[in-house]
Amino acid sequence: MRNLTMMTDLYQLTMMYGYYKCDMLGNRAVFDMFYRQTSEVTSYAVAAGLEQLIDYIENLHFEESDIEYLRSLNLFDEGFLDLLRHFHFSGDIQAVPEGTMVFPGEPLVRVSAPIFEAQLVETSLLNIINHQTLIATKASRVAEAAQGDMVMEFGLRRAQGPDAGIYGARAAVIGGCSSTSNVLTGQMFGVPISGTHAHSWVMSFPDEISAFRAYARCFPDACLLLVDTYNVLKSGMPNAITVFKELRAQGHEPLGIRLDSGDLAYLSREARRMLDEAGFPNAKICVSGDLDEYLIRDLKLQGARIDTWGVGTKLITSSDCPALGGVYKLAAEIVDGQIVNKIKLTENPAKVTNPGIKKLLRIYSKADGKAVADLIALESEIYDEREPLYLFDPVDTWKDMTLTDYTIRELQVPVFKDGVRVYDSPSLREICEYARREKDSFWDQYKRLLNPHRYKVDLSEKLWMLKQNMLKHK
Repeated sequence: MRNLTMMTDLYQLTMMYGYYKCDMLGNRAVFDMFYRQTSEVTSYAVAAGLEQLIDYIENLHFEESDIEYLRSLNLFDEGFLDLLRHFHFSGDIQAVPEGTMVFPGEPLVRVSAPIFEAQLVETSLLNIINHQTLIATKASRVAEAAQGDMVMEFGLRRAQGPDAGIYGARAAVIGGCSSTSNVLTGQMFGVPISGTHAHSWVMSFPDEISAFRAYARCFPDACLLLVDTYNVLKSGMPNAITVFKELRAQGHEPLGIRLDSGDLAYLSREARRMLDEAGFPNAKICVSGDLDEYLIRDLKLQGARIDTWGVGTKLITSSDCPALGGVYKLAAEIVDGQIVNKIKLTENPAKVTNPGIKKLLRIYSKADGKAVADLIALESEIYDEREPLYLFDPVDTWKDMTLTDYTIRELQVPVFKDGVRVYDSPSLREICEYARREKDSFWDQYKRLLNPHRYKVDLSEKLWMLKQNMLKHK
């Protein structure tokens, strides 16, 4: 893992310098990372990026070259630079595991550390978690539209830089993609990789059938042909079928064909008919070409005969919602052993924060195992599942309910304790399986592509009262 310590905003360093100059290094801060509702498109997000956040924290240190550069800015004195020279993270971090379904306002990561340390990690933490959660969420929506069909992530060439391509592909697999075209992501994380050939392969031969035959010779047991270079139905499909018959005569079975343009609903239906009539009912039809969850949904409604979806640009850039809107806000300070709760006030009610040291709970119905609501509570609160649980909307407080047959799961898990990692990262395969179970635990109305039903995220009565009292005595 690269040393990303200097991947921070200057104001983190100037604030750290201020804490040092104001003798505040003994103060301990508690920050929450959460995202606000930034789009009407989706009601949920899929948490991702924790593994890379762990790598970042474990590798936090300033090189001597970093110290020299900071000295050249003429902003900081030598005492501060010496503190940076010996910097290491000594705090606690709790976070929701990757693949967890999360909602606006919920603390995804909690950092409790000396304020000097907690301030530094803000920028990179947000960079890592915001991006990967954004792409995992988009991929989840695409996979939802595909209704169980395989989805291949094809976005590397359109990603905003190498890191976005590499880690975006990893996040897409967490969100529900079955494979990626990105070979480096496959190598780094054990992600299945997929791909066939481009139009340039076909165009580099004298004619289409020569190109198909050459590709079949190279990959007789993995032959999937791109059939839309010239004319899908007049040449591409007939030539592909000819080559498939030649492969079968040699003892090999083709994988199928790929369409990258045109009326995919009509062409896939015709291609399916031609393949079936030629005796290749098991040959798959793969499509690509500026796909997203809405086009996939519409193609399915139009009776498209498509087995596999290659989704690139609109997935890897999350084109309709290009930023998650995650923020990192101070929730409490511990000064001389006393907790001092903090709240951010603003004229925009959506930006008023929830104060205090909190935990995130998910409540499930025992009857069907489905998630009923999430509860943000103070860390000190204890709930007994044998007792009725009263919940109410933190804004429209008249909306309430009492649960009697339920279970509770705390979503955040310890990741670092006193600067030491205490969390064993699961394999990517295990993360994907967990993400699938998470998604299955929610009713379909919360996962709708358009106008999803709002999932209940409530505050405990104690937290709600703390917030109201702080607002009154601002």
